Amino acid sequence: MKDKELPDHYRPWMEIANRLPHLIGSHQLRAQVNEMPLLNCQFLTGYREQRLAHLVLTFITMGYVWQDGEAQPKEVLPRTLALPLVEVSRNLGLPPILLHSDVVLANWATRNPGRPLEIRNLDPIVLFPGGESLRGFILVTVLVEKAAVPGIKALVQAVNAVLLPSPDSLLQALQQLRLSIQDITRALGQMHVVFWNLSLDSWTSTKAVLSTDYVDPDIFYAVIRIFFSGWKDNPAMPAGLLYEGVSKEPLHYSGASAAQSTVLHAFDEFLGVRHSKESADFLHRMRDYMPPSHRAFIEEIHSAPSLRDHILSSGNSQLLTAYNQCVEALAALRSYHLAMVTKYLITAAPKAKGRKTSHLPGPPQALEERGTGGTAVVRFLKSVRDKTIEAILHQSG
Repeated sequence: MKDKELPDHYRPWMEIANRLPHLIGSHQLRAQVNEMPLLNCQFLTGYREQRLAHLVLTFITMGYVWQDGEAQPKEVLPRTLALPLVEVSRNLGLPPILLHSDVVLANWATRNPGRPLEIRNLDPIVLFPGGESLRGFILVTVLVEKAAVPGIKALVQAVNAVLLPSPDSLLQALQQLRLSIQDITRALGQMHVVFWNLSLDSWTSTKAVLSTDYVDPDIFYAVIRIFFSGWKDNPAMPAGLLYEGVSKEPLHYSGASAAQSTVLHAFDEFLGVRHSKESADFLHRMRDYMPPSHRAFIEEIHSAPSLRDHILSSGNSQLLTAYNQCVEALAALRSYHLAMVTKYLITAAPKAKGRKTSHLPGPPQALEERGTGGTAVVRFLKSVRDKTIEAILHQSG
């Protein structure tokens, strides 16, 4: 995302967004929002400005709701925030809540546009409290999405290769997909094994600082996580959130979740991974939180001829081996993700309870063993990993 500023008409939004960590930490955000003018969205031109407006308004919304923690959430969103948020969301075909695509896909800018998309050349546009740990969480996840790009391209090549058919092109695409999945796993690993300090503007080996936890599990659990929490399947907000001037009844939306990323949905559809009903129902619901073009892409992959059937009927052992290597790489990625969630949520929970960050909301106990999307997170991740392993093909005969 290159654009970091909205047109001057929306300066009141940007001034709040740029000071969000301070305003939340000093418990001044709600007062600032309550004084905010009601702005018309007609001066937003083009997709990028609409996406930046959604990013800014949803970050402000999450801060407004959770400024004082889960014990005192705001259950009414004032019309000066609710009306433009809902209007922008409708224009984009997105729900009026913070999404994975906001936190990650729309929330980065390059320090030097001429240099590569590497973590030391990236900055988030909008932040919550959480300091370097939140910066790390956002930017590493940007790199995870970037690592998936060759894999997404490989899916397109593979679908075309099945239709032709072209065994050589399909084999090449499957090999590229496996490499991409392995790159995603490596990118995810940067969350907690990183050899630099982003606060340093210049990059030299002598200034590099070894950090074994770039995203500190305690900070993530106790400070950051609550701001990703939604008002569906959340015991802290069972009634939902009333969007003033929009609806007379409270609305229910899930919080931002990695399950809203298009990548693994597309890989699952392509490889024919079939999840349990409970997991599949949740994953399909998360597709409603994706940009419409992303949902459409997943549907295209879903409606394509079955890769598994094609490989089995071809009798091509090279293709079968390459397919299984993709499935094994995907299962390994999910095992790694499970280990990280255990570290950042389950192991961090007891430690977070033992200490209270003085001026910040504190850890959300209502979602103690649940993901921000509302699932029982460890059980869910184990299930999707195990079902991925079950997709491995065995040559008949």
